[in-house]
Amino acid sequence: QVQLLESGGGLVQAGGSLRLSCLASGRTSSTYAMGWVRQAPGKERQFVAAINWSGGSTFYADSVKGRFTISRDNAKNTVYLQMKSLKPEDTAVYYCAAKGDRPYLTSTNVYDYDYWGKGTQITVSS
Repeated sequence: QVQLLESGGGLVQAGGSLRLSCLASGRTSSTYAMGWVRQAPGKERQFVAAINWSGGSTFYADSVKGRFTISRDNAKNTVYLQMKSLKPEDTAVYYCAAKGDRPYLTSTNVYDYDYWGKGTQITVSS
């Protein structure tokens, strides 16, 4: 089992940048594929980005491709989401999630993820 703790959220103006971090504790995070998922008020959780256990494979939602970058440092048990050119529609709670099954594969399906952090709020003002 792994526990996930997100940090780095906050308020930013449109066009700005933020970096989210997700610290994993418990079972070694390198045995999991990781993802970032967001949820805006009144909407369902939406896949944002994923990375496999080695960091060699990544995948992004079309809405963030070219603007967001997911990465991981297994020595630090930490996954990052670098966000640039932020837009008001990026406003949401951002969750870090871990997938134990076939960690060499990324997944865009939020139901594939076994463990979740509590989330961090990102608000982008126009």
